[in-house]
Amino acid sequence: MADRINENLKSVSFGTRIIAFFWDYLIILGYIILLIGVSFLARPQVTPLFTTSPLLAEFTGFLFITLPVYLYFALCEGSKSHATWGKRKMRIVVAGIYGQPIGFRSSLFRSTLKFIPWELAHFTIWHMVIPSEYPNYLIYSLLGTVYGMVLIYLISPLWSKNKQTVYDSIVGTVMRYKD
Repeated sequence: MADRINENLKSVSFGTRIIAFFWDYLIILGYIILLIGVSFLARPQVTPLFTTSPLLAEFTGFLFITLPVYLYFALCEGSKSHATWGKRKMRIVVAGIYGQPIGFRSSLFRSTLKFIPWELAHFTIWHMVIPSEYPNYLIYSLLGTVYGMVLIYLISPLWSKNKQTVYDSIVGTVMRYKD
């Protein structure tokens, strides 16, 4: 039955997904530029947050960078429009496997899975830059895991019948064109 229902939904191409992400990245880039400006003004207060310990730097980075970006995707894709600004520009939405709207919980879970490699990369980088109690082989293994996950995330829509990423398959979501 799922195949019959999905036949009526046109799958979103890999290129369209990438272009939508680049549009969203403009918003993320604007936010990062704003953060850089604020951190320049508050440098004496901010510097210790990123130089004291890798865990403090990781937590601060998560709070100011990852969490807002994560919430941008989760809130937009869990909203009535079911799409971020970039997805709306490309006229695509995140939907359930049968084309139904997804709820906020599914959107949060989808975004969590989507951003695991990003946050794991931050974790490894901070432990490479600031002396850490973790052994180098562990840090480099985790960084290798990040590259592997990103590669799988990128190519998984190419082999999936519904052009789903791994995290879409786990959550039960698909990208589809807006009606």
